[in-house]
Amino acid sequence: MAKKTDEMTVISHLEELRRVLLISIISTTVLAVAGYFFADWILSSLMEPITKLGQKIYFTGVTEAIFVKIKISFFAGFLAALPIILWQIWSFVVPALKKNERLYFTLFVFISFISFLGGIAFGFFGVYRMGVIFLLQFAGPSLTPLLTIDKYISFTISFLLPFGIVFEFPLISFFLAKLELVTYAFFARNRRYAILAVVALAAIITPTPDLITCLIVSGPMYLLFELSVLVVRIVERRIARRKERERLAEMAEPAVTVK
Repeated sequence: MAKKTDEMTVISHLEELRRVLLISIISTTVLAVAGYFFADWILSSLMEPITKLGQKIYFTGVTEAIFVKIKISFFAGFLAALPIILWQIWSFVVPALKKNERLYFTLFVFISFISFLGGIAFGFFGVYRMGVIFLLQFAGPSLTPLLTIDKYISFTISFLLPFGIVFEFPLISFFLAKLELVTYAFFARNRRYAILAVVALAAIITPTPDLITCLIVSGPMYLLFELSVLVVRIVERRIARRKERERLAEMAEPAVTVK
């Protein structure tokens, strides 16, 4: 009987997971259809670093333009559906958590959405636009760039998405420090390895093989690592002060009892 109950629990969890995935996919698809009507505006915004220099972007295939707009639509649909996706994950995980853990997880879901969008925005306005202009200026007066829209949009999306993910590092570090799973000493001791890991990760996620683009990506990533270290240190100090107050309170209790 217990075995049958366990099997039912596993099946019910799989059904719930299937529901979460289905709703996430449907919401992304529906919002991607809606995003198609804004594809031209999004496309012109993404092309701004190129058009600002007076350059043109071409397409080389009959279906290339429509597929680029579909790609942009699904990118916009994913970003728009992210609150729904995170909400579904929240509804799937929360029943297994305690009351205080639910509060932390709710904050985690909300702040992770803001951090992801912040990373995308920073990647585009803070790094990408300046990086593209900087790289194209290397052509000089004798060379003319022949950019195709499909490769340009693929490059743009591949460049921006990692920034959204990397901007989650301080938030993840905060909750890991809260759970006392990581320490400031651990980060400080392994800083040199973190530098190597950041450069290696930047080389993997950078869609071009040149060193300059890799350095443009790895710079903000390392700054986020240092921010994560600072966050862990602040959380660690707060935990230490709280434990010290609890220790002093426990030492004071027997004295009060004797009186």
